[in-house]
Amino acid sequence: MLFFALMALATGTHLGPYEVLAPIGAGGMGEVYRARDPRLGREVAVKVLPAALAGDPDRQHRFEQEARSAGRLNHPGIIHIYDVGQHEGQPYLVTELLEGETLRQRMSGAALPMRKAIELAIPFAYGLAAAHEAGIVHRDLKPENLFVTKDGRVKILDFGLAKLTRPDASETGKIPAQGATQSVAPDTGTGQIWGTVGYMSPEQVRGQRVDHRSDIFSFGAILYEMLSGKRAFRGESPADTMSAILHEDPPDLTTLDKEIPLVLERIVRHCLEKSPGERFRSAHDLAFQLEGISGLSGSAAVEAPPGAADVSTQRHAAMFRQISYRRGFVHKARFAPDGETVVYGAEWEGDRVHVFMKRPESPDAIPLALPSADIQAVSGSGEIAISLDPSPAHNGILQGTLAVSLLFGGAPREIEEKILQVDFAPRGNAMVVARDVEGKGRLEYPLGHVLYETSGHVSFPRMSPAGDQIAFFDHPFPNDDRGCVAVLDLEGKKQTLTEEWASAQGLAWSPSGDEIWFTASVSGNARILYAVRPTGEQRLVSGFPGGVRLHDISKTGKVLLTRDSIRLGISCKAPGATEERELAWLNWSLTGDLSQDGSMLLFDEESEEVGTNYLTCIRKTDGSPVVRLGEGRALALSPDGRWAVARIPVPGSPLILHPTGPGKKRTLSTGTTNVPMARWLPDNRTILCVGREGGRARAMLLDSEGGDMAPLPLDRPDTVNGVALSPDGRMAAVSFSTRDLLFVPFDGGECRPGASLDKDEKVVSFSSDGRRLFLEKQGPTLRFDQIHIDSGKRESWKVVRPADPSGVILMFGSKIVLDGEAYAYGYARVLSDLYVVEGLA
Repeated sequence: MLFFALMALATGTHLGPYEVLAPIGAGGMGEVYRARDPRLGREVAVKVLPAALAGDPDRQHRFEQEARSAGRLNHPGIIHIYDVGQHEGQPYLVTELLEGETLRQRMSGAALPMRKAIELAIPFAYGLAAAHEAGIVHRDLKPENLFVTKDGRVKILDFGLAKLTRPDASETGKIPAQGATQSVAPDTGTGQIWGTVGYMSPEQVRGQRVDHRSDIFSFGAILYEMLSGKRAFRGESPADTMSAILHEDPPDLTTLDKEIPLVLERIVRHCLEKSPGERFRSAHDLAFQLEGISGLSGSAAVEAPPGAADVSTQRHAAMFRQISYRRGFVHKARFAPDGETVVYGAEWEGDRVHVFMKRPESPDAIPLALPSADIQAVSGSGEIAISLDPSPAHNGILQGTLAVSLLFGGAPREIEEKILQVDFAPRGNAMVVARDVEGKGRLEYPLGHVLYETSGHVSFPRMSPAGDQIAFFDHPFPNDDRGCVAVLDLEGKKQTLTEEWASAQGLAWSPSGDEIWFTASVSGNARILYAVRPTGEQRLVSGFPGGVRLHDISKTGKVLLTRDSIRLGISCKAPGATEERELAWLNWSLTGDLSQDGSMLLFDEESEEVGTNYLTCIRKTDGSPVVRLGEGRALALSPDGRWAVARIPVPGSPLILHPTGPGKKRTLSTGTTNVPMARWLPDNRTILCVGREGGRARAMLLDSEGGDMAPLPLDRPDTVNGVALSPDGRMAAVSFSTRDLLFVPFDGGECRPGASLDKDEKVVSFSSDGRRLFLEKQGPTLRFDQIHIDSGKRESWKVVRPADPSGVILMFGSKIVLDGEAYAYGYARVLSDLYVVEGLA
């Protein structure tokens, strides 16, 4: 143990502009003083790293880490960092001055009343959620690091051991990509143990890498102690305590105090699961579970967490009114001009999407007399913009024919084909339009006038109430809802307002136009509600159990949102099997490849449980357990089954080669080409890569051992939607969103066109004799055709329908081998409940 003599600073000493008033206390990480900031006329706390420790690199790093971690947070549940500096070579940290006591002092070795324990735990959970949303894992939660102020507020202290999973923009000079990961803790590698014995998670004890779920375990240990007065894990020695964390469960709370309800016992148990994947998915979910038993919320009222920029201690309740009850998926919803009527497009019980109108005085929604359509926007004069005969385009986005009709009757008037999303200007009937043209995403205002273009895609365009700006999500990749919030002025000048989110769907302006509200998630798809000003200041509006999508905000501040239960699954028919088998792992599994003998499935898992870089996995098609290979989106499996190609979904990232057995992973650069599709040639060495460079489709052959690249004669502005490799490995069939089919030779010859494809159709694989192609047409059902390469003759092969069609919005991502004897495909099921919410603004 390190001992050092305290060198107390005398009253009146100045640390920069701060005048020392009196000592507060001291500990292993510094001396703390009450001080006065004469510039703002307020008292602050100043922590000074003692001279004896200033030369210790580890202590210096931890001191800086506390400033860096807590300093990037602005939340009422986390101590505020005001300033950092140095005094005669000693670093100091200036924070808000807290009056009160630590949670350890508050407990004084005894249990707290259950009501008080829950009352303190809820803001603790929300503060923890704010840290996790900012990419910070605390790693040293314990009663000593929680402070209860005299007015009952809870503050999380001491971020000296925190792990940052996203770099600070101030360090890089730019907003980091969501997939970027940087650790600035003393050491976050495996084999290192950081934390406090008794409150560490099992993965901390083992020296493994940790994420936000480790903090949830520590939260559970603290809550257990608050309720019981006893530590959840305590042995005669630190080694005994760590062994208990790994192998034992603490006694049931209900046996220690019969007044503790079983539901609270289960919440604590859920936090203390040994496996991270079995704990609460987020601190937001945990907070809502606690609120459900606290009397603060019920089925119709849920308290929103404080906003990230809201330092007020006042708590407010949001009132939820559910307005849809059928089983299916709500695509889009809008308030009518009266602010009470709701118009929405939904697929109920497996039917096609139709537009419904819901009045507050009626328990039922009325279907409008329209063909299959989704609602797009409602003008101030009562016109509605709809999308006729819509079909899937990007993740969560439909494409159809834009038409305009009256809300209370009238046949739709068709305007333009292949439109993704639109919004009316606040005055008049001009519209801002999001669409795809020649492989690029566009924003047009008015229709036909291009304001912005990207090689990815754009979504959820909304005009500001003043009509001078357009807010939207800017997505770097097609078919991926990863993206950031941006605004355009009417001259086309773009400003990016937020970092890149793992999932971003749902956006609307506040009634005053001073904020843009949106729903997004840091990882996975459990989106929560944020707000950002056009100047860039961002705050958390509210978290929710599960994921939500924002649809609209009325002029009086009512919020229209859906709570979505989302699952991406995988069905597979193995060779010789008579029925399909479910092979998905968690809730967001996507097909990557199927081995040539149909015995092995390559897929990736993209749920929030695995992080922002996704996780590549393999699984035998007989349903054997999942084998995790490593990070990245799964692309292709080598013919011999020994290697899997993956790629982290960040522009410019290399390909990753994961061994499926013994071996070390390798990386392969693809230069400036972003590669979302890859196929192995029969030689088990060469990889066909198809992607985009400079806004155009490109292809190359890549040597997996030497990294040499050979470009292929593919150069088109269109978006590739499918690639198949001939059995002899001499050419590829490439399909495009324009319905074109192209055969690309590998011997240096010219590309030749094939037969025209149907809408939403793409190539999947060659037949074993190389004379036919299997084609997939995705949608709520999955249709497979075969096309003869020489004659262009088409034959129907198979139509796959879900046993339960409710909420199945898309079947996609097929892999076919052995001439159809074995196949796999993905499906997306989203079940939505539509709510009107008051009290969030």
